[in-house]
Amino acid sequence: MNFLFEPLTIVTFFPLLGVLALLLINSEQKTAIRWTALVTALLAFVISLWAFFFSGQYDVAAPGLQLVAKYDWITVAGWNIRYYLAADGLSILLVLLTTFLTPIAILSTWTAIEERVKDFMIFFLMLEIGMTGVFLSQDLFLFYIFWEFTLVPMYFLIGIWGGPRRMYAAVKFFLYTMAGSILMLLAILWLGINLDTFAVPELIGKVPAAAQMLLFVAFTAAFAIKVPMWPLHSWLPDAHVEAPTAGSVILAGVLLKMGTYGFLRFNLPLFPEASIQAAPVIGALAVIGIIYGAAVSYAQKDVKKLVAYSSVSHLGFVMLGMFAMNSLGIQGAILQMINHGLSTGALFLLVGMIYEQTHTRELAVYGGLWKIMPVYGALTLIVTLSSMGLPGLNGFVGEFTILLGAWGAGSGSYGSVWFAALSAIGVILAAIYMLYMFQKMFLGPAGEITKHHPLHDLNWREIATLLPLLVFIFWIGLYPKPFFDLMSPTVDELVKLLSAAALR
Repeated sequence: MNFLFEPLTIVTFFPLLGVLALLLINSEQKTAIRWTALVTALLAFVISLWAFFFSGQYDVAAPGLQLVAKYDWITVAGWNIRYYLAADGLSILLVLLTTFLTPIAILSTWTAIEERVKDFMIFFLMLEIGMTGVFLSQDLFLFYIFWEFTLVPMYFLIGIWGGPRRMYAAVKFFLYTMAGSILMLLAILWLGINLDTFAVPELIGKVPAAAQMLLFVAFTAAFAIKVPMWPLHSWLPDAHVEAPTAGSVILAGVLLKMGTYGFLRFNLPLFPEASIQAAPVIGALAVIGIIYGAAVSYAQKDVKKLVAYSSVSHLGFVMLGMFAMNSLGIQGAILQMINHGLSTGALFLLVGMIYEQTHTRELAVYGGLWKIMPVYGALTLIVTLSSMGLPGLNGFVGEFTILLGAWGAGSGSYGSVWFAALSAIGVILAAIYMLYMFQKMFLGPAGEITKHHPLHDLNWREIATLLPLLVFIFWIGLYPKPFFDLMSPTVDELVKLLSAAALR
């Protein structure tokens, strides 16, 4: 039972205590349910900070896996499946992002979710367990269990508390992800049976070159759908538009990062030769996604769908940086995962706050909101500028680093000048569609909603929900060094592995 007291076990499964507490609370005691879920999520965040920064067991300068919890789990008939959790520079920021965004998302539901509040909070805390487990698992079998587990609570969050087309969106989300995951499961089984282990560190350097491309494609099927990469993105707008606000925040902020993290944790180190061969194709698809997502965003009339399509564009940058396969590109990709979670999460919160008052997301009915809701307008402006990559805010640092990596700066690069140049068009298009959205909602003459609907500015709870995100938007934009320091030792080791594979 020692595994129960491992720091990463506590980080991963602490929300389960909140779930058990919620089961004991009467469903009619909605305030008690909300506070129990919020306090649980806040404590999970504090525990994650303790594990990584104050326990004395994690060295940010060390490149290898740390806080290792490794125990035999299923050893029947020669199956070497382990309970294996560990963290390094590739996962630490994503775990912290998960535990950071969860209490923010729960706080945003205070007045938005009134029906079946207890069920909602239980599903939300269970989702946090699954997401954290995905980022910490170092055994492929355990990883797959967490990966699939996240589908269940998210399916119910969309299907029960979503919009008018919620069942369509929930089923589409579930089927798309499940379809890709089946191929990944077959690849995981092949690795475990043929190489006699499911442990990722033990598999690195052992996958035969002849089998790498097929295995790469199988894993890519699951991860590319989750990112989502063009042209496998069509489930995303429906899921975002129909999901409740908190669901959209977690979907954009964390769930999509499971796909990009999968490429980083599994595809690149396990199949380096195949990754090098596939890099031009992935880069081309990323650039298409960047431009396509931005162009389609501009065409949207629904503000939530506009933000949803912008994710296709932003995560195209992440994929471009990752498959530049140099230190600059990969570090920029990891940072941009965090940036997207902060900025797009904040945008979905802002959309949800105005939707609670107006019950419409149509851009055409807004206009002149700045005069009526100046605090809301000012915060939206900051997040809008962050999302479009204004210098001094977080989005600029990530995109600039990715473009440097894609341009081919640094050794061992598979970046392309053309990819960098074409993806820069996406930066321009982002400014166009984000400023278009802001102008339609906040500037110009008053729209139908603004004229005839009583509106009030943000209250203290809504400001408190957004404020932590704004702190990190400015922090990363003005002083990103601590975030790069967390990831650079591990990224440098990964780049060395890829460079060695290129010489073979």
